[in-house]
Amino acid sequence: MKIPIVRDILEANDRIAEQNREIFNQNRVLVINLMSSPGAGKTTLLEKAIDALKNDIHIGVIEGDIETTRDAERIAAKGVPAVQINTKGACHLDGNMIRDTFNEFNFAELDLLVVENVGNLVCPAEFKIGEDFKVMILSVTEGDDKPGKYPLMFHESKVLLVNKIDLLPYVDCSMEKIREDALKINPEIVIFPVSCKTGEGLDAWFSWLKEKVKGKKTEVRGQ
Repeated sequence: MKIPIVRDILEANDRIAEQNREIFNQNRVLVINLMSSPGAGKTTLLEKAIDALKNDIHIGVIEGDIETTRDAERIAAKGVPAVQINTKGACHLDGNMIRDTFNEFNFAELDLLVVENVGNLVCPAEFKIGEDFKVMILSVTEGDDKPGKYPLMFHESKVLLVNKIDLLPYVDCSMEKIREDALKINPEIVIFPVSCKTGEGLDAWFSWLKEKVKGKKTEVRGQ
């Protein structure tokens, strides 16, 4: 009797994720996999991005949660297409879950698809979904020890958004330690200190994201 192992599961998921990626590429849609622990500010950051970019970029959103449709309702209220995936206990989204949402989107009308993953600092980093890159949010209220404790998240992410920096005077957290430890794990990671409360740092992140959307259009058209 053959016993399934984790490698088999990940390899099967990688194949589906690559098929997803081919579809996204054909439609010139930039896809980001947004990851964080619960409460770090993923949905709020996404709302801010939609408000800032929706006149320039056509955005779609896939929301991943164990239960409820609350986050998808918040995003849909912003006037963008949103689909909720309830995992019913699973701690991450995978390629097959993402593929099941495809009938809900017209990719020809999208520039950017944001997948807000389930709040978790472990499993989402292991599973590809067809994204162009992963983006991690870390709030300063979580502490500056997270790169050392959850290195895979930092290793797999192209971007680190350090959120709630307006609270730095009130918490025991060093921005420099986060930066130093994250860069040790992933020297290529791009770090944006931001505050969704005050708006500090958000313009830099939005500009970077707009350039990536533009680059995806150019890159795929030239293939």
